[in-house]
Amino acid sequence: MADIRFMRLALALGHRNLGRTWPNPSVGAIVVADGRIVGQGVTQAGGRPHAEPQALAMAGEAARGATLYVTLEPCSHHGRTPPCTDAIVASGIARVVTALEDPDARVAGRGHALLREAGIAVETGLLREIAARDHIGHVTRATQGRPSLHLKLARTRDGFAAGAPDQRLRITGPIADGAVHLWRAHADAILVGIGTARADDPSLTVRLPGLSGRSPLRVVLDSTLRLQPSTHLVRGARDIPTLVITTRNAPAHPKRMLASFGVEVLCVAADAAGRIDLPAALQALAARGLTRLCCEGGPHLADALARADLVDVCTLITGPAALGTAGLPAIGPHLESSLSRGHLKPVETRDFGPDRAVTYERSQ
Repeated sequence: MADIRFMRLALALGHRNLGRTWPNPSVGAIVVADGRIVGQGVTQAGGRPHAEPQALAMAGEAARGATLYVTLEPCSHHGRTPPCTDAIVASGIARVVTALEDPDARVAGRGHALLREAGIAVETGLLREIAARDHIGHVTRATQGRPSLHLKLARTRDGFAAGAPDQRLRITGPIADGAVHLWRAHADAILVGIGTARADDPSLTVRLPGLSGRSPLRVVLDSTLRLQPSTHLVRGARDIPTLVITTRNAPAHPKRMLASFGVEVLCVAADAAGRIDLPAALQALAARGLTRLCCEGGPHLADALARADLVDVCTLITGPAALGTAGLPAIGPHLESSLSRGHLKPVETRDFGPDRAVTYERSQ
């Protein structure tokens, strides 16, 4: 069916720019006249310009009487740019096909309604499930006031994330590692805890050919500011933006030290145990416009996020080798409960060479 084919192309356009367009969603748009693509657009870095005006500008007069395929309901409110609905009406488009209604309270069906009032035929819901996955960050921020969170965990064949304390353990191979780097490129930020930052000293950058410029913001949860200036995260902060989230009771001297290296420090409320209040941390990130987090922290942070019901997607990668001795379990009790009781349901299984990745999504 032609509608499905063209919407898949629009979704592919939008998917390509995931991680680059926050605080706005990465929308894809295609203008089709007489079965031929005459215009296309995708939300640009930083969120502007929007996809629809770009596609309509490329189409020009060919847009009159044509069909516009767009992955998210066109905006209907005035921001830094005029509403996309105005541009669509002015272009002479006869039909609009969308994948998903925008839950943003400033839109929420109003964009579709304005187009219908202007005499444009509107159909929505085509390939909705795919669009919902790509726009999960925008939807979660609009409906829950926080970014979506994709949790990534690796474990040995016998279920461990690490052996001896502070011992680095390579679990996955290069194919799985490449997939992780692509997830990073499609995220607005990578999230780790101070335990991972100290034990692994990660760079948390995208190291794929042609995508090295797509490294997102790096975020470290550090309630007592133990992140050291010798780490890759601190030493590279002037090249890759780095944010440390701490509590309001954190000491002042480490804040000044981190700031001198270009690391930004953000203070949020503490929970009853004196640790960072995780919902407050994610809400603070959403207030800055972030929509998509990829969490690469260890089992302790993963379980805390599950306990706070903040995990939207979880990918568990199992390597072929066993640890063969007692170690740190990759899955804690709260995450295990979410997986076993169906709060997070399996939706995809993929093999990355010898490694097997199972992806779970929050059940609706």
